[in-house]
Amino acid sequence: MPPDLDVREGPRDECGVFGIYAPGHDVSRLAYFALYALQHRGQESAGIAAADTGGYIITQRAMGLVNQVFKEHDLRALGGDLTIGHVRYSTTGSNEWENSQPVHRSAGAQGNRRELALAHNGNLINAVELHAALRAKGVSFTSTSDSEIIAAALSEHPAGTIEDAVAAVVPTLRGAFSTVVMTKDRVIAFRDAAGIRPLVLGQIGDRYCVASESCAFDIIGATYLRDVAPGEMVSLSESGLESRMVASGEREAFCVFEYIYFARPDSRMNGTVLQAARGRMGEILAREAPAPNADLVIPVPDSGIPAARGYARVSGLPQDDGLIKNRYVARTFIQPGQELRKHGLRLKFNPLPEIVGGQRLVVVDDSIVRGNTTRAIVQMLRDAGAAEVHMRISAPPLKNPCHYGVDMSTREEMVAHGRTTEEIAAHLGCDSLAYLSMAGVYEAVRGSSERHCDACFTGNYPLAGTDIANDKFALERSLPMAPAGTPAPA
Repeated sequence: MPPDLDVREGPRDECGVFGIYAPGHDVSRLAYFALYALQHRGQESAGIAAADTGGYIITQRAMGLVNQVFKEHDLRALGGDLTIGHVRYSTTGSNEWENSQPVHRSAGAQGNRRELALAHNGNLINAVELHAALRAKGVSFTSTSDSEIIAAALSEHPAGTIEDAVAAVVPTLRGAFSTVVMTKDRVIAFRDAAGIRPLVLGQIGDRYCVASESCAFDIIGATYLRDVAPGEMVSLSESGLESRMVASGEREAFCVFEYIYFARPDSRMNGTVLQAARGRMGEILAREAPAPNADLVIPVPDSGIPAARGYARVSGLPQDDGLIKNRYVARTFIQPGQELRKHGLRLKFNPLPEIVGGQRLVVVDDSIVRGNTTRAIVQMLRDAGAAEVHMRISAPPLKNPCHYGVDMSTREEMVAHGRTTEEIAAHLGCDSLAYLSMAGVYEAVRGSSERHCDACFTGNYPLAGTDIANDKFALERSLPMAPAGTPAPA
């Protein structure tokens, strides 16, 4: 879809994972609804792996949304006592079925020592190096996803237990990885030492589950217990819940953009309800960047709604819905055609002249990446009769790519790259533009830069080696598929 019609102009979401060990529960159905709650984290593919205790692991995965991939008969075929699930947006490897998850490695196949399935949210910055090392040992791969690298390393490791294999493999991984793994009798979840991507622990009855976000627990009736700690591994089995630290040495660096954009507003992260934090961002933005001559605050739905409410509260301005969003746009694969292209973002947004006509607007959104959508929205509002358009963004300017599990644009594509705020405003066609400060973000989330990653804003990457991190298509470009034992590129 051309840039002016791109219905997902913002940073591309990453992935969502879920795992549960709960004999006596309909675990695959619970996984389905948990993934449904996590759908915002990835819309390219979905998958579930399940097993009876002591039985075989069965995996089903396909391209599409959760409700497109799974039907009633699929869930009945995935019965068992434990399961893991995944929704994907591709951040390493292309958007192909082979890269969908969970990854399944069968015992005895490809030289594997143990059968397992794995689902992963994050990005390895040393994926090419790990891939080459495993191939040199004769390990075969069927995808170009860094998730299969983790699965292969765990599957072929000689440790006697999966827990010991995880403890041995995790120190070799560099990057972000919130991961769930299942064998025939247990679910293992682990997180990188910096805790960059989220992972939470919940309880359902007397059993346990893990997920990328707490909203997955709400939908299945589970109780949120706590976050899985950075560097921690939890094991869910007939023995209950066991915990072990398997990684250390990195400062905590939780992704601050989870608070701003990625996670669902009803999720809790590090003790913070995101709806409330996003409202505080709007309040602080109104304090930092008032628009004294404005008449009305409107959000860019849905992402700007909580911050717009906060902005209106502090500024004393009325708030209304000046843009109506079509929430079904992402489900169409039909291109609009030349006749409709001139209408641009009306495929997704429609302004209300009765609300915005003659008004001096404060338009609140949570981020701007390339700026194409924002520029089209400004023009639509002017065409609908807005007297002035003042953009207010509840995050700092995005200037740097993410290497930790987000398919972020390159620096050159970002509208803030090499431009002042005034130059960006002129490019967008708005009367004024202001961003929330980095200090304002941390005030809103009640945290500090010492325990978060804010590299997409500041360029301060927390992990050594990030400056030479592999890009999204590094494996496809450098390591084409070949039979096991084929020498890896130097």
